[in-house]
Formats: sequence, C-alpha cells, structure tokens
Amino acid sequence: MKASELISSVSALVEQKVPTFIWGAPGVGKSSIVKQIAEDKGVGFIDLRLALMDPTDLKGIPFFDKDTNIALWAPPAFLPRDGKGILFLDELNSAPPSVQASAYQLILDRKVGEYELPDGWAIVAAGNREGDRGVTYRMPSPLANRFVHFEMEIDVDEFRDWAYKKGLDEKIIAYIAYKNEHLFTFDAKSDTKSFATPRSWEYVDSILKSDLDKALMLKVLSGAVGSEVAVGFLSFSKVMNKLPDISNILACGNGEYSEELDVLYALSIGLVSALLRDNNEQNLDNLLKYTLELRSEFAVMIVQDLQRNGVKMEHSKVFKEWVKKFAYLL
Repeated sequence: MKASELISSVSALVEQKVPTFIWGAPGVGKSSIVKQIAEDKGVGFIDLRLALMDPTDLKGIPFFDKDTNIALWAPPAFLPRDGKGILFLDELNSAPPSVQASAYQLILDRKVGEYELPDGWAIVAAGNREGDRGVTYRMPSPLANRFVHFEMEIDVDEFRDWAYKKGLDEKIIAYIAYKNEHLFTFDAKSDTKSFATPRSWEYVDSILKSDLDKALMLKVLSGAVGSEVAVGFLSFSKVMNKLPDISNILACGNGEYSEELDVLYALSIGLVSALLRDNNEQNLDNLLKYTLELRSEFAVMIVQDLQRNGVKMEHSKVFKEWVKKFAYLL
C-alpha cells in the first residue's frame, strides 16, 4: 500500500479506535506517517519503542497499598492520562515476547495493570518484516488477530512529492526521478551496512547542506546510501552545471533545449522547484510556454509534479494550448 493510501486508511481506523499494524522495510517512513496522521488531526502523539523496554516499563512497578492491604501496579508516567491522540507502539515485533505480552493486554483490553487507556486514544503499531534481517520475534497469532494489517510500499512519485514539500535538495529529487531504483536499495541477503532508503536520502540532504569538506563528500555519502549509489548521485550532480538558465526560462519562457536524458531529468526537477519557490501567473505561463517544445514525457512530468503540489493552472491560456498538444499523454 502506498503512503497516501496508508495515511487515508489508518486515519479512518484511528477515528474508530481500531488497532492497526504497519509492516515495512527499514527506513521507509512508517513512524513518520503515523506522526503525520496525528499532526493532521491535531491530536497527541506518543512514540514507544517497545524493543527498548522491559515488561514492567508498560505494566508499571508493583507496590503495596497500606490502606487496602493490596498489591497494586504504579503505571508509567509516559502513558497518556486524558485528551485525544495516537499511542504508537513502534518495533512491536522486535520486542521480546515478555514485552509483547504486556502490549497484548494493552491492545486487547485497552488497559494494563492499574492503567487504562483514555477513550480518546487509538493504538497504532509498526514493525519490520520478518525477512528483513532485523531483530524480530514471530508475533503470536492471538496478538496479530487484534490488528488490521497493512504493508507499506515504496512509490517514487510520492517520494518526489514529499521531497518537494520537505524542501530536499533538488539534486536528490532529480536523481531519484532519473534513477528510480536508487530510492530504495535494501537487500535482505546482503551484508552491506549502508543502503539507500527514503530516510537515508533525508540524511543526504542534511549532508549536502552541511559545511563538509568536498573532498570527503563521496566517503560520507557512501556511509549513508552505499558507495554505488553515492558515485551515481555525485556524477549526476555535475549535470546540474549543464542546465539552461532556469531563472531566464521563468522570466521570458525561452531557453536552450537538451536531448541528454540526465540533463532533462535535472532540468524538469529544477523548473518545478523554482516555480514552487516563486509561484505566480507570469512564471507559470512562461514555464508552460517553454515546455511546449520540450520532449513530451518531460513536459508531462513537469505539469503532473506541479499539479500534485497544488499548483492551479486551469486559468492559464498557455495551459489550454498545452493541453491541446499533450492531452493524449495524460
């Protein structure tokens, strides 16, 4: 299931307090999606990494109540007491069976020990797939049956949309558009410690924005996404120097054209990024005018990226001309 479908599905089930479980490979953004759902709803969000917990961390510590002569459990302070929100049980299937047993009671009965989860809170859990070489324990069938299960997929177009909104370096967006398979290179059979994932590309963005010595760039990027991907990315980055003047294209609607695929991918992302930074009617008309003579697949990619990022263009006379030329490709 793609990220957008996952957000829609989990968001609906959260409203009904139906426990959900998100499966996915390392680094695909499972926890980020759940946090985004909570932010979109304007509710609380508590992230519990169960793999780092002991059973008493959830159930609490036993103590003797002198007034009642009964042993009770003192619940942990990090569990919610009121309001609305999402209690996110991350790495649930990486937690030891004893911790899973405590979580089972919380998921099944919405209570554990003396603690009871407030009515306004929903439970969402996540974990890596059993074949992904992570530390996992097989989830007991009774526990698994308490969830609605989803498996998260990687989608290049959705990553690009997210990267535009997040403000990732446009060289990253362009490279992934050019080399789709380098968005996610995890191989469960490989012993390689560094591999490309959406999370590690976000690290690449931070590395590019740092004051790192350029002589060290290849080694550092290799530590984030692997040596093969790092070499490909840095080679592609040099293409950005071959681009036509993007500011001139937005200013007057004309510029040079290239037939080199890597240049066209970089140019397309560069134009989209530039318009999103300075979106006005004149810039949009000039960009569309320029794409009328661009290779059709790249003209369509530019317009689709803009539309997915909320750019309205139906009012543009140039867009009407654009539709007449490229409608058959939409």
